[in-house]
Amino acid sequence: MTEPTTTRPTTTGPTTTGPITGEQHALIAGPYQAVVTEAGAALRELTHEGRPLVLAHGAGENAPAASGQLLAPWPNRLDRGRYAYGGATHRLDVSDPDHDCAIHGLVRWAPWRAVLREPDRVRLRHRLLGTAGYPFRLDLDVEYALSEERGLTVRLTASNRGDVTAPYGHGAHPYLTVGVPIDACTVTFLADRYLPVGPRKLPSGPPLDVTGTDRDLRTGPLLGDRLIDNTFTGLARDGDGRSTVTLAGAGRAVALWSDEAHPWTQIYTAEEAAEPRAGLAVEPMTCPPNAFVSGEDVIELAPGAAFTGTWGIHAVAP
Repeated sequence: MTEPTTTRPTTTGPTTTGPITGEQHALIAGPYQAVVTEAGAALRELTHEGRPLVLAHGAGENAPAASGQLLAPWPNRLDRGRYAYGGATHRLDVSDPDHDCAIHGLVRWAPWRAVLREPDRVRLRHRLLGTAGYPFRLDLDVEYALSEERGLTVRLTASNRGDVTAPYGHGAHPYLTVGVPIDACTVTFLADRYLPVGPRKLPSGPPLDVTGTDRDLRTGPLLGDRLIDNTFTGLARDGDGRSTVTLAGAGRAVALWSDEAHPWTQIYTAEEAAEPRAGLAVEPMTCPPNAFVSGEDVIELAPGAAFTGTWGIHAVAP
């Protein structure tokens, strides 16, 4: 006689459901509120008195056009994803096929683990292990902190946990907004030079003087129909070593500042974003586009060494 067959359930452990961007870290300090996601440790929302300072996206939506993401271990584009370092040639995945480039690093979709949580700040960590195109090992730690007086401060630290020196750079990709299309806004940015770019949005020559061009934002002109997707340098700094970009319109203003670890800033008027020209991308960067190829301002991160850069966003009187 054949014994009856019994089907046993497979135990897979507890399951949870939630938004595709993972855990949502909500912060509050006075009039400021922010949300940071587990996915990419991205800044998903930032408001002041309930009004947005950056373009937001839903918890169930992948960050559109790199909105709010951290860019490491390089920002911006890398020509064909190929570079030479440490006596070897490396090839990264071409993540921007329209321009045949690798773009914005390796961690903007990765999960970041919270290692500190308080009502007004969160610290997240991601361990970046070696890949075929980036055979180096880094620990990345980012802290988002809100202050009633100073708004948002973001501090990103890279530590080399490998046994060889690693090339490194980072950036961030928030889109500033005052709630109206940027064409109706003024932009003030004390930057003397910008990088010209070719059709693949890679630098086509050395930095140029902004004087007499529509890239000259030093006097706070109306943005109007200017089309900008360029990296700026020659940044004026205040007594604290900060460079600042201010977007103003509709009786409001928002400013993004970055410290001296960021000698470059990308300005992008977002023609190709899901909501064209709804916000202004202001991207503090430690190095220019294609830096792993050119070598310009690439950080040589020795084993055991660390590098930190800090930037922030706050509301200002218009």
